[in-house]
Amino acid sequence: MRETPVELIELQALLDASLSRSTDHLQSIFTDRTVTAEQLTGVLTGMCTLALSTVTAKGEPRISGADGHFLHGRWVFGTARTAAKARHLAARPAASVAHLRGEDLGVFTHGTVETLNPLGGAPADDWPELLAYFQDFYGADAFDWELEVVYYRLHPHWMTVYAPDITKLTATS
Repeated sequence: MRETPVELIELQALLDASLSRSTDHLQSIFTDRTVTAEQLTGVLTGMCTLALSTVTAKGEPRISGADGHFLHGRWVFGTARTAAKARHLAARPAASVAHLRGEDLGVFTHGTVETLNPLGGAPADDWPELLAYFQDFYGADAFDWELEVVYYRLHPHWMTVYAPDITKLTATS
């Protein structure tokens, strides 16, 4: 868990507002089967496989996988600079991600991406910290970190969590 107290408050406000704006159908499923921001950040550690949804120039949806890391209350993920999803996000930064763990956890997020390390542009202020995290996680020599990979942070405007049994998610083996 890397979130500050302020980030946890902001995440909780987003979770609460998102669920309250959801359809009656979704509320009937999620309301008694969700978690707090603090519980969520305790569960979303390390790499979490994401289903990432982007849109083509023709408005056609595309879904692909991405390594997601939940850092400071936001999804951060990367891909090859030459990947189709990188082209989609450069032109149309709206995206949705889902992280699912069977029937035990579903985290659904819609928002807009920020490019953290644009080629030829100024990186995000916290890129050095994030780069150190990724190099530690994947290995400093895993990629040409400047030219080969591009990283994004999803700024969510909607996020809900389905977790019917938090103790199942936090149990140690």
